[in-house]
Amino acid sequence: MVQSADFIEKRRFIIDLGKALHKFGTNSFRTEAHLQSVASFLGVKGSFIITPTSLTFVLFDGEEQEYSHIARVNPGELDLGSLARTDELVDELSSGQRNLSEAIDRLEEIANKPNPYGKFLTFTAFGFSSGAFAMLMHTSWNDVFWSTVLGFLVAVFVFWSERSKRVTEMLEPLSALSCALLASAITNIDPSINMPLVILSAIIVFIPGLSLTLGLSELAARHLMSGTARVMDATMVLFKLYFGAVLGMALGNIFWGTAEFVAPETMPNWTAWIAVTILSITLVILFKVRKKDAPWGIICGYIAFGASIWASNYLDYALSAFVGSFALGIYSNLFSRIMNLPSSIVMLLGLVVLVPGSKVYIGLSSLVSGQVMLETQGVGVQTFLIFMSLVAGLIFANVAVRSRKSL
Repeated sequence: MVQSADFIEKRRFIIDLGKALHKFGTNSFRTEAHLQSVASFLGVKGSFIITPTSLTFVLFDGEEQEYSHIARVNPGELDLGSLARTDELVDELSSGQRNLSEAIDRLEEIANKPNPYGKFLTFTAFGFSSGAFAMLMHTSWNDVFWSTVLGFLVAVFVFWSERSKRVTEMLEPLSALSCALLASAITNIDPSINMPLVILSAIIVFIPGLSLTLGLSELAARHLMSGTARVMDATMVLFKLYFGAVLGMALGNIFWGTAEFVAPETMPNWTAWIAVTILSITLVILFKVRKKDAPWGIICGYIAFGASIWASNYLDYALSAFVGSFALGIYSNLFSRIMNLPSSIVMLLGLVVLVPGSKVYIGLSSLVSGQVMLETQGVGVQTFLIFMSLVAGLIFANVAVRSRKSL
């Protein structure tokens, strides 16, 4: 049966939109809801199944024209600037400012847009995010300095992976191994550093705390295939990172031996706010947030962290994460209603400040090696409760204040 040119153009836009949203790191249930909304606006009935590695579209216009499309894809990476531009494009289409042909061309232009911050700022963001995380852990200035240096090394591997498929396949364990090997050598120069914590801070950009939280959110929304796949992928990334770190420390012990640890003076509590500031700014760069949306994202980090710190005076650490997540959800939904943009543009930045992906790594280290990276008790149960608190906080926030956007 020959399908009409109008239906062909509509289905092309919907499929291209779904692929773009997946590429920009949008989670499954938000992508499906948004595609359903767009298809309804275009007068096309559709059914969508979105997972981290596959996209399924079933579109039909009336009873006679039907089209199915299945695509095998790689998991997307967060690009919040492109996500905002894509959302604005859909608004322009719905308001009549663009026709379908123009929208398809613009969507391709957005998908191929280069990194707005360039190589140098991205390189700087990798190093500073590692240093900011070490600062957030209230360790020492020595740890912050060496974590920043090793964070720059991680950036080199990331840039290398963009040019080499072999490096891409072993990026996480190779980065962890190299950082652990160098950190082991650094202890002979500066015995006051907490080596496991410096390694963790250096590879913090790979710790999949955000992926775990999003995966659990998808499971809570009954998107079982996507949620399970995302959680398992995040778990495997953790194991790869841990293996690389353990192997690197073992090789370092053979090559350079183990220096006796000299306990340094810890950092004052007020430095945590400096850390949140630096971390929020670096996340703006790493997540490619548009410059005009960046201040809202930085404020989101303050709100999430500040609410959880305030709540910790009255509740335990896990439940204080619920308060932080609830405040984060309220703020991001208000942002969506006021700015007419997706709430996830700022929500994901604040969520990174709250997610306990590092605690999962610390718990894995304690379980396997028996060594204590930080003074933590019951880290496994605590981590699980924090994840559940984060998911519950976002759910409660969506009930209290609805977002204007489906993304």
